[in-house]
Amino acid sequence: MKKDRFVPKEELLRQEEIANALSSYWKEQGKTPLAMVITYGCQQNENDSERIRGMLSQMGYGFTENKEEADLILFNTCAVREGAEQRVLGNVGALKHLKKRNPELIVGICGCMMQQQQVAEQIKSKYRHVSLVFGTHVVHRLPELLSETVMKKRRVFCTDDSEGVIAEDIPILREADCKAWVSVMYGCNNFCTYCIVPYVRGRERSRKPEKILAEIKILAERGVKEITLLGQNVNSYGKDADFGMDFADLLREVNKIDGIFRIRFMTSHPKDMSDRLIDAMAECDKVMPQLHLPFQAGSTRVLSEMNRKYTKEQYLALVEKVRAKLGAISMTSDIIVGFPGETEEDFQETLDVLEKVRFDSVFSFIYSKRTGTPAATMDNQVPEEVQHERFERLLELQNRISREINEEYFEKTVELLVEGASKTDSGVLSGRTPEGKIVNFPDDGETKTGDLITVKITKVSTWSLAGEKIG
Repeated sequence: MKKDRFVPKEELLRQEEIANALSSYWKEQGKTPLAMVITYGCQQNENDSERIRGMLSQMGYGFTENKEEADLILFNTCAVREGAEQRVLGNVGALKHLKKRNPELIVGICGCMMQQQQVAEQIKSKYRHVSLVFGTHVVHRLPELLSETVMKKRRVFCTDDSEGVIAEDIPILREADCKAWVSVMYGCNNFCTYCIVPYVRGRERSRKPEKILAEIKILAERGVKEITLLGQNVNSYGKDADFGMDFADLLREVNKIDGIFRIRFMTSHPKDMSDRLIDAMAECDKVMPQLHLPFQAGSTRVLSEMNRKYTKEQYLALVEKVRAKLGAISMTSDIIVGFPGETEEDFQETLDVLEKVRFDSVFSFIYSKRTGTPAATMDNQVPEEVQHERFERLLELQNRISREINEEYFEKTVELLVEGASKTDSGVLSGRTPEGKIVNFPDDGETKTGDLITVKITKVSTWSLAGEKIG
């Protein structure tokens, strides 16, 4: 790996000095400013927001969920689908009146949207109340950028275009007590024709294994029991470097860490799912029986147009190999409905994959045209009404399959990692099985977040299970 893809230690120390200086400034003002970080998109964005919160804390900021009391509102954005972009722009626009009432409020936008030059220019010209904009490649420079906004009262725009960098040892402020995301690599080299990610996240670049393992050991010491390893394509880990370690090797090393009880990872690209990785999953006792393996479309012709580099038959053979080696593993996937040129026959191939594989759940999306990607200029864009009609049919089929799989859990005894109170009922706790199933159960007043308990399933629904604690 090129040395210049790692941010020099001297630069990170400079950012730390700026952060400490801003913290001192706030103390002199007798103020603890409050920040609100709003995150859109994938787990990688969530992980970036944890780093952003860590740096903000170092700069003397506290945190709030109330826009009215915030001194800084920062949107960490996603560019994968148009709908997410429109929600961001709508929510940013709505802050114009708040900025008028509170001129000292700093409104900022970062993340993947800002790595698209045309979007950053739109913000600069049409959203004058936004005073801080930065892209995915300069997150580590937040202290410098925010300090300039605060101290010099000027608008700051920094959307450097590059293949991307790795900045280690940035402070991280995580919200979860028992689970943590750990990025093992950034960027993507696959250039699927529908996807903006390689353009906004840069090329694949792997973190040094010793840095990853050190981070996980610290998390284990703090009581974290479950780790999810993150990357746009974790199966490519190490291919861009001379670590002498691939993702299968990394899994085995993480599996050795005391205090970690569960390991998950995402996302895997089917073309890079090796026998070595399947063997590692089978042999590492802490790796959970769950695999997220996006297939995107069932038609081999459409897959070729997507530049996915595998056929329908190859995908199904891979699933068969995984299940032959790993047994009753929970499988999830990503699906795009209505890709340009998709015919009814092509869509039927997608439904056929659902029937054959029987995924526990899927993340399904209507194709979203992304400016700058090859698919955006393809002929035969599928009419919106056809996309929606197919989408509803896909959901109907998958909901039936998900319900049927969940029915098999009725009256079974499962192990749960307790994640906390249910989002909809404070008298109910929630946890996940090794397969990733959500299970709700009554709060007995003794069970705590992070406990590993035994629950008997008493009720089944399409998207979750309910049970009673028995141990």
